[in-house]
Amino acid sequence: MVPCPCCGERLVVIGSRRRKLAGGDGDCRLLVIRRLRCSGCRKIHHELPDCFVSYKRYESACIEEIVAEPESLPAIAADDATLRRWQSWFREHSSYLLGALRSIALRFHPDPAEEPSVPSQPAHHQIGQLVGKAPGWLGRIVRPVANSHLWIHTRSAFLSG
Repeated sequence: MVPCPCCGERLVVIGSRRRKLAGGDGDCRLLVIRRLRCSGCRKIHHELPDCFVSYKRYESACIEEIVAEPESLPAIAADDATLRRWQSWFREHSSYLLGALRSIALRFHPDPAEEPSVPSQPAHHQIGQLVGKAPGWLGRIVRPVANSHLWIHTRSAFLSG
């Protein structure tokens, strides 16, 4: 049993949804993601595996590789526009993700350690200090932020006036 990340109450399985996930070689696989409802706050959560980034169609390892090493030649079966969008997405959202991770840390550890007295660093370097730089760092960002309902969805929608 996994408690609700928002209120700590019991989660109940209410169904599942299928999602396609593309790997670096371009092959797609089908994932079945369980939908869970909290018995306390009634919010719906999805069980996210570490290889998954919300609203993205490629594995987190692919996105992580492009974001971490933007100058290297990727071995990922995606077009250049997609790779540039991933880089732009991370640049634009890294400050927000850092703030969300700090907020989550304060929620669970209300007496934080003092900030080190070093010059200000870019948000992506500070994120590395929080979640580490070992492979899988993007998954370590996505899961707590998405499960705490702090994830900004980045799907585009046309709104008529």
